[in-house]
Amino acid sequence: MVNDVRQRERERQVEKPRETDGLPVLWHLKVSPYNEKARWALDYKGVPHRRRAITPPEHVKIARRLSDGRTFPVLELDGEAIGDSTRIIAALERLRPEPALYPSDPVERRRALELEDFFDEELGPHLRRALFHAVLPDADFASAFLTVGTGAVTQRLYRLCFPLVRAVMRADMRIDDAGAALGVRKIGAALDHIRAKLRPSGYLVGEGFTVADLTAAALLYPLVLPPEAPYRLDRPIPPAAAEMRGSFAAHPAFTWAAGMYRRHRGTSAEVAGR
Repeated sequence: MVNDVRQRERERQVEKPRETDGLPVLWHLKVSPYNEKARWALDYKGVPHRRRAITPPEHVKIARRLSDGRTFPVLELDGEAIGDSTRIIAALERLRPEPALYPSDPVERRRALELEDFFDEELGPHLRRALFHAVLPDADFASAFLTVGTGAVTQRLYRLCFPLVRAVMRADMRIDDAGAALGVRKIGAALDHIRAKLRPSGYLVGEGFTVADLTAAALLYPLVLPPEAPYRLDRPIPPAAAEMRGSFAAHPAFTWAAGMYRRHRGTSAEVAGR
């Protein structure tokens, strides 16, 4: 019975959108920082789009079907399925150049893209690993966190299956004590890197908001928990996660990331409905 329900849910999730309006479709995980990076870019540029939220680990199968990858986000745009948040932003820059996320000056553009790559590689995976190490032991919180915004039936089924989901996540992301300890060190190093790179303007490159600022702030959102971020779970985080968050809360880059959300997160450009 449970398997039949899950199979029907999977089939429903991977259906192509029925609209004929040609809007881009973002396939995403609601609580992933890389998916937040893509959402923020779409919203910042004011690109009307539809969203299809999937719960892990079901997204792996759907990503393979859409783009031959295994991760989200995936953006369906003009008949192409674009995986990876960096490639999505590059496509959005071509689709809608203004407001720009890439600086017009070639030197500044190179710096912004280098910083985007740095945070993608040196912050995102390590923060995710450290955070899940702190959250996964609390099965009730973690299952609710991963299914935020879904229906009651999906949440109950997910909670029943969560021990298996947790084991898959730990193996897939190498979530263990050593990985979490490394993650905490990498978070600290990334925050120090932000502080070192900040310009007098308050931005990482030049005089305004760029892909570098967006990437750093979006990847920090599960740690900073800014009120402007979508899909937040309205309950206290587990003590281990709260302790980790508290250890970074006084860092200037933590405050900076919260400020980027206040100043630039803006209004969602999602178009509701199927």
